[in-house]
Amino acid sequence: MSGFDNFRGSSNFDGSQNAQVVVVQEQEVVCHTEQIEIIQQKLVILQEMAKRIITEQICEVETQTIVLAQFSSSMGSFQNDIGRKSSKQVGYDSNVAGMISNLTNSDGSLSTSDLGINGTSVGNNTIVPGGSNWNNTDGPSAVQAASNAAQSAANSTSSLS
Repeated sequence: MSGFDNFRGSSNFDGSQNAQVVVVQEQEVVCHTEQIEIIQQKLVILQEMAKRIITEQICEVETQTIVLAQFSSSMGSFQNDIGRKSSKQVGYDSNVAGMISNLTNSDGSLSTSDLGINGTSVGNNTIVPGGSNWNNTDGPSAVQAASNAAQSAANSTSSLS
């Protein structure tokens, strides 16, 4: 595991221990409802880009395994934020998210540039969109029911392969 603590820090494999600095913007960012298929399209693009980065830029299968586990566990940490099981607000780092165009070169190849960030800086410019339907009365049970339904669907799908 040597070297993996350098990115997010010791005992912070998934980034859940990062500080969160919420940025107050002049114009509030508010979530809006979009067709689920549109959201799924965007997320599958990010998923496939993660696969591309892992398979094209890491040759050692052991390192691929650890990097994928780190990526997956950080998304699990975000799931805890969504379910209000963590002390963090539900949001994203606008500086880091804004770097997405730096992943590829103009010819479509993957960039090898150092983007000048590390895992401990994620969260330093957090935007928390307003407008979610969360409430402290129904929210926990609604999120748990949604999580259970999704896990059931995932389990039934993965048992087929």
